[in-house]
Amino acid sequence: MNQLQALLNDSLIRTKHVENAAIIDIRERKVCASTFGFNVPPENALNLIYTFYKNLVQVRRGGLYFKEKHYKCVRADEHSIYLQNPDGGLIVVKTKTFILVATYRVGMYPSVCVEAVEKLEKMLAAYFDCPGGPENLYVKKVMKPHPGEGEVLVKVAASALNRADLLQRRGKYPPPKGASDILGLEASGSVAGLGPGCKGRWKIGDAVMALLSGGGQAEYVTVPEGYLMPIPNDMTFIQAAAIPEAWLTAFQLLHFVGKIQKGERVLIHAGASGVGMAAVQLVRLAKAIPIVTAGTQEKLKATANAGAAAGFNYKNEDFSEKVLAFTQGSGVGIILDCVGGSYWEKNLNCLSTDGRWIIYGLLSGGEVHGDLLARLLSKRASIHTTLLRSRDKEYKERLVKAFTENVLPYFSGGTSPHLQPLVDSVYPLHEIAGAHRIMEDNKNIGKIVIEVPASS
Repeated sequence: MNQLQALLNDSLIRTKHVENAAIIDIRERKVCASTFGFNVPPENALNLIYTFYKNLVQVRRGGLYFKEKHYKCVRADEHSIYLQNPDGGLIVVKTKTFILVATYRVGMYPSVCVEAVEKLEKMLAAYFDCPGGPENLYVKKVMKPHPGEGEVLVKVAASALNRADLLQRRGKYPPPKGASDILGLEASGSVAGLGPGCKGRWKIGDAVMALLSGGGQAEYVTVPEGYLMPIPNDMTFIQAAAIPEAWLTAFQLLHFVGKIQKGERVLIHAGASGVGMAAVQLVRLAKAIPIVTAGTQEKLKATANAGAAAGFNYKNEDFSEKVLAFTQGSGVGIILDCVGGSYWEKNLNCLSTDGRWIIYGLLSGGEVHGDLLARLLSKRASIHTTLLRSRDKEYKERLVKAFTENVLPYFSGGTSPHLQPLVDSVYPLHEIAGAHRIMEDNKNIGKIVIEVPASS
């Protein structure tokens, strides 16, 4: 069922506010959704469009014929027309894109149609029609979301790219049930609306950043209020967009899963990625020691500037041997691994006794060939796997609350240590395909940010 059909059923028919209803696409000049059995003849659809643009005065005087019945005009303006006859009433409401027409009987409340059509507003969003490469991406007008119970509507200023977006575009990582199928797992912007049941923490105009299950690469997104964080006063929307998914992922890996301890050594694969650069700084904040791997000297230099104690180029040296040499044979207590199968032997070589190997991605695949379990058992080590996107609402709210209280203050100026999101590059929404290509080629150091236009 599409969103227009759902609007008719849920907002109008199921609530018994009208008897039957249909939605007409003004540009296409045809009915695009209707309730069961309510067939609007094409000539009636065209007549309703003509009525608003050229014939409103005549309708006020002489009424309107609809489905071979005459209705007398009660009230009419450029946005809505109320009509009646002995059998009941007719309401017609217009937006820039659609016309909603509905019949009703005495005792019903057709005025809710005005509120319902507000939900028919459209917005720009990153979109793809079928899975594939970056060339499949384009910007499309889609239905603007409206906040439900306990949700906040955010006018998006910027979003950021994540590996999950690339996987979803390829058809390999569908959004969780009930989540938006628009790309974007994080966003920054301002509060534009509040759904029923919000607890009053946020107000219209507040600058916020948000963890999302999807929908961030669009002009608007709805967010459970517990997923929002305030943007520090001295931070831009572009910088803020680089925080939620990457930093909350890194915070979850280190604290909720890894239980990092002061003085521990932590090996961070893909150290120059968004999650990697966040993890380096969070390990330092926890008074532990970050060690990274990356594929170029430029990336290793960036991680060193962020606070990495050591870094190794996985392309031309055995990182496990280098880690053991750096740690004088003791290895690392935690490994943050987004690579997977191809690293298993080297990971176990440099993992310390009772160490925690945390897998949160499988860039090299999930197949393992060898005696993994025996090696793991010999070190009394543990493997943890985790994803953030599919976690339940309560978990995400706990994570956001802990991050807001314990980490977010360090992004403000004058704090020590001072945390800083690293933005690699900024792409406008209409160039999102180019942003995907950069990430696929592993060229970015830090986050790739998508800037959303101020208005459509």
